[in-house]
Amino acid sequence: MSKTQQGFSSRELKKIFSIVFVAYMVLAVTFYFLAGEQLRFRDSRGNIEMPVANAATVELTAGSVVEQQFTPKIQIFEQLSVQWGVFNRVNHGTVNVQLVNMATQEVLLDQNLQADQITEGQVTTFDFPVLETVCNAPLALRITSPDAVAGDALTPVMKTDATLENGQLYVNGQAVAGELAFSATGRDYIWTGLHYWQFAAVGAAILAALLLLLLHKHKTGKKSFILNAMIALRRYRFLIKQLVDRDFKTKYKRSVLGVFWSFLNPLLNMLVQYIVFSNLFRFDIPYFPVYLLCGNVIFNYFSESCGMALNSITGNASLITKVYMPKYIYPLTRILSSMINLLISLIPLAIVALIMGLWPTKAYILVIYPLICLAIFCLGLGMLLASAMVFFRDIQFLWGVLVTIWMYLTPIFYPVSILEEHLAWVVNVNPLYYYVTFARSCLIDGISPEPIMYVKCALFALGTLIVGASVFKKTQDRFVLYL
Repeated sequence: MSKTQQGFSSRELKKIFSIVFVAYMVLAVTFYFLAGEQLRFRDSRGNIEMPVANAATVELTAGSVVEQQFTPKIQIFEQLSVQWGVFNRVNHGTVNVQLVNMATQEVLLDQNLQADQITEGQVTTFDFPVLETVCNAPLALRITSPDAVAGDALTPVMKTDATLENGQLYVNGQAVAGELAFSATGRDYIWTGLHYWQFAAVGAAILAALLLLLLHKHKTGKKSFILNAMIALRRYRFLIKQLVDRDFKTKYKRSVLGVFWSFLNPLLNMLVQYIVFSNLFRFDIPYFPVYLLCGNVIFNYFSESCGMALNSITGNASLITKVYMPKYIYPLTRILSSMINLLISLIPLAIVALIMGLWPTKAYILVIYPLICLAIFCLGLGMLLASAMVFFRDIQFLWGVLVTIWMYLTPIFYPVSILEEHLAWVVNVNPLYYYVTFARSCLIDGISPEPIMYVKCALFALGTLIVGASVFKKTQDRFVLYL
């Protein structure tokens, strides 16, 4: 077929596909360095958290032994911590802390502490070099004193009603109920991160095969959804630009402040919510203004873009019946115009982060990923809503209720930790949770999330887009009958 029929010449397609492939390779290498250690390691899921002590074990006089046996499920053992009680006095003598592999009798830690340097409730932390041999190995944390006397000795504390899996606490050789107030932490390897370059190579091979297939379909004149979409975007790019400009300008028509509201609105919402939730509920969340504003910015984009996409077909009825263009372009332009507001809203978010002392890191660049996934998710959901709106006008009222429910089910102004275990499934099936959490990891923690977060963000986005596009395609021919 001719260039006019297909929209692109073979030379143009080869150039575009070459740029796409080179961009993929550049992004793959760039991402590897931006993600850093979070690509290959994560905080171990086998970490043992320190329980809240409610009792003393025994005063560590000469001959006394406190031994906590446990089996860690930590691939890279990094830290061990123990909490002490001193009976609000200055004690004397030496305390010996050992960590022994009971299977091999290897002493992994042997360190002495001076009792007079320990205060009430103090936690002593011991760091380990790279220790990768204790995962699922039986260990014994043994605490003794060679020279302390009664009334002048330290006391390791414990929690009497705690039960440590595969562990047992012994005091002077006798098993006792409870758990020593100690913690063991480290990291685990991430299999996908360790094999990142293999996955990147497979992705490059799949992309190359797809591009070659599209090029073959173009030469043979066969239909292709991707080629048709490329042709439509090129052919109607001027109209798309006009629709995006119209939607963006209409929002601020006759407004005194105009576009400045995209900057001011998230700040005002954050200020009100910060005053309410920081004083009323007093959540202990570090950098709470940034935490709150990050959730607001992302949710506001979701709510606005989907709400605008919902009316994208019914609101353009006169244009649809007079001018032909692919109908999916109407919800697409609504998503793009809302994206402009989102980008403007990122400016106050960055300013608040700087004020709170969060200096930019290389992880900031990774925020682009969840925003792209969010836009794709909103496009899929927007197409689904736009289709439903044509046939059922009550959708606009139901959507308002659903957005309110969705907001409260998304941890925007509260921490996930307050949810009870039986409500955890609500978070796991909420796509916005992953987009908000991803952005917070980059902005607040300054690190990349684990690889699984990238996968979940992409799956929710692509899954919703496939469903929304399929419904939209099957129903679009009947739109004119109901407009």
